[in-house]
Amino acid sequence: MKVLVIGTGAREHALVRGLAADPSVEAVVAAPGNPGMDAVALCVPLADPTDGAAVADLATSLHVDLVVVGPEAPLVAGVADAVRDAGIACFGPSREAARLEGSKAFAKEVMAAADVPTGLAHVCTTLDQVEDAMDGLGAPFVIKDDGLAAGKGVVVTDDAEAALAHARECLAKEDGRVVVEEYLDGPEVSLFCICDGRTVVPLAPAQDFKRVFDGDEGPNTGGMGAYSPLDWAPEDLTEVVVGRIAQPVVDEMAARGTPFVGVLYVGLALTSRGPRVIEFNARFGDPETQVVLARLESPLAGLLHAAATGTLADVADLRWSRDHALTVVVAAEGYPANPRKGDPIVGADTIEPDSGAWVLHAGTALDDDGLLVSAGGRVLSVVARGSSLKEARQRAYAAVDAIELEGSHHRTDIALAAQRGEVHLR
Repeated sequence: MKVLVIGTGAREHALVRGLAADPSVEAVVAAPGNPGMDAVALCVPLADPTDGAAVADLATSLHVDLVVVGPEAPLVAGVADAVRDAGIACFGPSREAARLEGSKAFAKEVMAAADVPTGLAHVCTTLDQVEDAMDGLGAPFVIKDDGLAAGKGVVVTDDAEAALAHARECLAKEDGRVVVEEYLDGPEVSLFCICDGRTVVPLAPAQDFKRVFDGDEGPNTGGMGAYSPLDWAPEDLTEVVVGRIAQPVVDEMAARGTPFVGVLYVGLALTSRGPRVIEFNARFGDPETQVVLARLESPLAGLLHAAATGTLADVADLRWSRDHALTVVVAAEGYPANPRKGDPIVGADTIEPDSGAWVLHAGTALDDDGLLVSAGGRVLSVVARGSSLKEARQRAYAAVDAIELEGSHHRTDIALAAQRGEVHLR
């Protein structure tokens, strides 16, 4: 099988790495990829990943058997539709199905129709409506940009002025809408569900860390780290989420004539009333993908191809490593507000394979002299596996310490509470 992966980040690097390790895959191509992917795949130029015709033309010219679309923007733009129209199997939802991520309001509508447990919400188009909704729901205030915002469109705060400022910024956009939601208590969990429009196959749960600083302080980011498995989570969590949430949503989407094919990312809060959906995404999450795929022992290409071709029901039960996996994101100075670019990265290529850790590139590039430099906010995702969470943490942070990037920062407490047994259900 020949596979084309669309995207540039650490999520796509993890996908490329997993696909390249699959014996059924003869070649992996990444477009446009990054310097890290270039070590395990052929990277080819792609000026605009949201241009469906360009992606379809590229896939056709390369004679690939499967296209895997990593980021959300190309999916919402309809890239998967263009690839399928060209007669090529594509792992990723159609433009209409991707609205589950592209519009928070649409996702709430689908959840209501499918009787999926989630928080109360109000869709607002004016600041007066936002204020009324905030008064009705109370603090902490949860204000979400209705559209795509690269993982940074949500503000959760007790500060009413900060909540209103975020709402005002979102409403100022063309066709701006915000969703004001009930705050959901309890630890958060991410569960990826592979879907072929009918069948749902869950992956292993993970937990990520959105706030930029230790102790869950500072603004939301695209994600500063993650780990899997979740030893503290209920044993039947995956079964409950599939039966109560993922399968009903997939059934509802099929009934609407817009079957969901790809990854349904279910973001959950494990509240005192049971699991409640915080959000849906229509693609693999970053950085959770890095740790989930680090533990997956079943062939990745076969799984994704089965989803793309409607044959998931024939896939054997997935096999998982008992190891723990953890990832720590190394971010550029100024991230998330104003990340600095162009700083040299030293040491990323010195992590030995037998150390149990490896480096996935996110925001990197080669300068005119061929030196590796930062090119984004989240620069690297350092992943490690270990027989225990403690060992995985030690290996990951040892690798982080070996990397030099001026002004960079990272969280030092990824999965620390879980290691100490301090994560509890309400």
